[in-house]
Amino acid sequence: MTTPTWNPVQYLRHAGPRARPFTDLLARVPALPAEDRPRIADLGCGPGNVTALLAERWPGARITGYDNSPEMLDKAHTDHEGPTPGGGHLGFTHADVRTWSPAEPHDLIISNATLQWIPGHTERFADWIAALNPGGTLAFQVPGNFDAPSHRLMRDLAARHGVTDALRHDDAVLTPAAYLRHLTALGCEADTWETTYIHLLKGEDPVLDWVKGTGLRPVLTALADRPEAHDAFLRAYRQALREAYPATEHGTPFPFRRVFAVARKGG
Repeated sequence: MTTPTWNPVQYLRHAGPRARPFTDLLARVPALPAEDRPRIADLGCGPGNVTALLAERWPGARITGYDNSPEMLDKAHTDHEGPTPGGGHLGFTHADVRTWSPAEPHDLIISNATLQWIPGHTERFADWIAALNPGGTLAFQVPGNFDAPSHRLMRDLAARHGVTDALRHDDAVLTPAAYLRHLTALGCEADTWETTYIHLLKGEDPVLDWVKGTGLRPVLTALADRPEAHDAFLRAYRQALREAYPATEHGTPFPFRRVFAVARKGG
């Protein structure tokens, strides 16, 4: 799969609705073993805007956001890094989530819309749970909309323009029941669920604007040195999205399914 180049400005154009699943996930995270000064890792922190929400709930925490995008990390460093009002610290560092292992015990390992980029990510659960303090939590949410028109059209049109290995398919994430089996088999008390949000997007071609910040990044990266193919793809995809997601007088409804898991380690 093509490694995408990320654009934090484009990503943050829809920061509000993108952050809502994280706040819903965070609401289900139980009390941590070291509730006053926990050690927290955010895997795939992006520009750091949702990582900062962790410092609001645990102001004394030592929090590190990890990402492999220099562009996203630069934005996170600039906007969010530093001491927190409760005596904690919010920092960001480069890491590949596919191989990341904590160097010390953690109270919370959390991830927001990142694990779908990692084939076989369930194989990482055992190492991450082993690194939790007793009573610690692994929590994540992933998009579950790979069979939605936005992604089916994206895959079909990308293939027509010679991009065949850039995109994830509907097996990129598991069902809530499958995640439950994996996490309980590792000795955790697990809570898994799914939610379909209906985002009412504003502006011209808002679904295209949304996916330009996330799922479309591998295609845009793959076509970056082929400007004619890049422009032809965007023209065709824009028209297809207009038909699949018609605008109304109040905006463009954009259904988006998300899958969630919260797993608490025993002890």
